[in-house]
Amino acid sequence: MRGTDGTSGSLFSYVDLEERIPVRHPLRKIRQVVNDALASLDAEFEALYTDFGRPSIPPERLIRASLLQLLFSVRSERQLMEQMNYNLMFRWFVGLGIDDPVWVPTVFTKNRDRLLSTQMSRKVMAAILAHREVAPLLSDDHFSVDGTLVKAWASMKSFQPKAETTPPDDDGPCDPLAPDATLEPAPSETPTETDPMPRTTKPHRNAEVDFKGEKRSNATHASTTDPDARLYKKSPGTGAMLCFIGHALMENRSGLIVQGDLTQADGHAERTAALDMVHRHSPGSTRQMTLGADKGYDAGGFVADLRKACVTPHIAQKTRYSAIDGRTTRHAGYALSQKHRKKIEEAFGWAKTVGGMAQTMYRGVDRVRSRFILTMAANNLARLPRLLAV
Repeated sequence: MRGTDGTSGSLFSYVDLEERIPVRHPLRKIRQVVNDALASLDAEFEALYTDFGRPSIPPERLIRASLLQLLFSVRSERQLMEQMNYNLMFRWFVGLGIDDPVWVPTVFTKNRDRLLSTQMSRKVMAAILAHREVAPLLSDDHFSVDGTLVKAWASMKSFQPKAETTPPDDDGPCDPLAPDATLEPAPSETPTETDPMPRTTKPHRNAEVDFKGEKRSNATHASTTDPDARLYKKSPGTGAMLCFIGHALMENRSGLIVQGDLTQADGHAERTAALDMVHRHSPGSTRQMTLGADKGYDAGGFVADLRKACVTPHIAQKTRYSAIDGRTTRHAGYALSQKHRKKIEEAFGWAKTVGGMAQTMYRGVDRVRSRFILTMAANNLARLPRLLAV
């Protein structure tokens, strides 16, 4: 018997929102870990808000919505609010009821900027890694570090010469006149009837610019769109672009990111950030650790600093003038570190293809840093259902 194509105008729904999500859906495990992690940060949230005023968006729901945006590649907060309006799974993950109103996109953005700072993003990542089911997956001895370029939200046309301070004129506006100076009548600025009407010509919004033969560097030029962005290229044979450098510290057992950072593009930024992340992850530790890295980290000063911090540098050797000798390369653990360190590229690839970090839509190193760290935390969450199912 053929069914009828009738539209149901039911006013009420008696199916619980929890029952609409499949039992084996990966978001169930992710939501459990996120809820436990946010519950451990309750005291941190309490210290950020006052006891009076208009209630803001709950920080737990705001962080869940931001993680959801990264996990499902939602390109903007406006589109996220639109999808939360009709996507029942999004409502279930964030914690909204089926009849709860969705926030205004601008209100959500302002609340997100006030809450998700660099410190809060790091605390969210640390709380997820400290979960009772996640902590046994981590290694305490073997780590890898690497960096990747994050393209800035600024075009090459915005990279213009810096404004130079012009010296003052010899005769300032308040200087006295010379004794023999005569006053000339000022020209009349009142237009006559025969003068044509003046027309203001604005430059073309996206005019063609020829950069051929023009020398540009970070010392003489700066982006008018994002002054924190730097013109940089990481490898020979590639073009320079306005970008930042994102850094990640990965443990080698499960390939989870335990520390993240983002700095301005610089030739020494990767090694400086690597030391900062190592000290931040295990401050004052005397336990021997290993750190795998590529040839870009093969520098004498960096290797010496690692040894002072009780870290064995399992760094790929340069062809000439390498700071890594046979005392390190002869051990079998060195080859294992060189094998496992390449897994960090999977996290960078996920962050750029799924997490939207190929080109950030945020401006300023602080905002881009907090977003990058939260993206690394979302990458860990995306891998947890498979790791915990083993």
